[in-house]
Amino acid sequence: MWCPDPYLEHVYRNASEEAGLSPKRAWNERKAELRQKLIETLGNFNFNPASADLNPIVLERQDMGDYTLERVVYQTDAHLQMPAYVLIPHRLDGKAPAVLAWHGHGYGSREIVGLRPDGTADEGEPGIHQHYALQLVRRGMVVIAPEIIGFGDRRLSADSGKDPRKNSSCFALASRLLMYGKTLAGLRIQEAIRSLDYLLTRDEVDPERIGAIGFSGGGLIASLSSTLDERIKAVVVCAFTSTFRGSLLSMNHCIDNYMPAILPYADLPELIGLIAPRALFVESGMEDPLFPVDSVREAAAVLQEIYEAEGVKGRFEVDLFPGKHEVSGRKSFDWLERQLEELKAGFPL
Repeated sequence: MWCPDPYLEHVYRNASEEAGLSPKRAWNERKAELRQKLIETLGNFNFNPASADLNPIVLERQDMGDYTLERVVYQTDAHLQMPAYVLIPHRLDGKAPAVLAWHGHGYGSREIVGLRPDGTADEGEPGIHQHYALQLVRRGMVVIAPEIIGFGDRRLSADSGKDPRKNSSCFALASRLLMYGKTLAGLRIQEAIRSLDYLLTRDEVDPERIGAIGFSGGGLIASLSSTLDERIKAVVVCAFTSTFRGSLLSMNHCIDNYMPAILPYADLPELIGLIAPRALFVESGMEDPLFPVDSVREAAAVLQEIYEAEGVKGRFEVDLFPGKHEVSGRKSFDWLERQLEELKAGFPL
């Protein structure tokens, strides 16, 4: 009798009507406004390429047989440094394509570069991240895997002694940033853009062939940072694309996924659609309980409409694979390699 479910349904319906979602307003009439609303919602961080010195330092370098693994650190804000792994293929023939790789919830960047939480080699079966940075570097791409703030080595001091596989600092960071009108998603996207600034200083990297890939919460960073930075030419989003109603509003997710006051303007697939006309690949497991397949299909249909409206429907692809909340890569890794290779051959975006 006193359940608030009907109230939340009413709020959602009103927000959706206020947004004027497609087909009520043409996409090309909305996208510039929507991009600005996204920036405001994230907390008005400085998302333009920064001129401030990155002060990069190489902490260590290892020869891994077919690639070199570096641990680097660079400045993302006056009081923030970001560590990252950089994987460089051996025997490069000139400048190489490069990929920003964003891990999901877990113990941080080590989880995608084939390392255990303590930094030793993980020689067992890969987990849901599938060590995908290794898959990409072995396809000839330079890969940077930054440590997202709130995970692994970048947790708050109160969380630093806890098991990094089970404990993050997402809630504390997100809730405190809200007091200043900022979001954790916005801070992470600002750091993603600074990571791209750093990547483009590398002699091995072709600045015209930059891609991004992200899994789960890393999918939020890969997709939304790409909407705001057109230097990224091709994007793979793993286990994140859905509608707000089908996922974030229907179950409990980590607070780092939520953005205040965005629903009166757009649903999640429209935000991701700001990547267009650049290339986008969406993959998701058909048994993923966090991003249910029906919501993925609904989001993919909206994205297909956006890419058709942009006149580039061939630049959007989807793979719904047999699996749960995990990285697949059965089509997406080759797709990303192909997209960045075609840019070398002189094809347009």
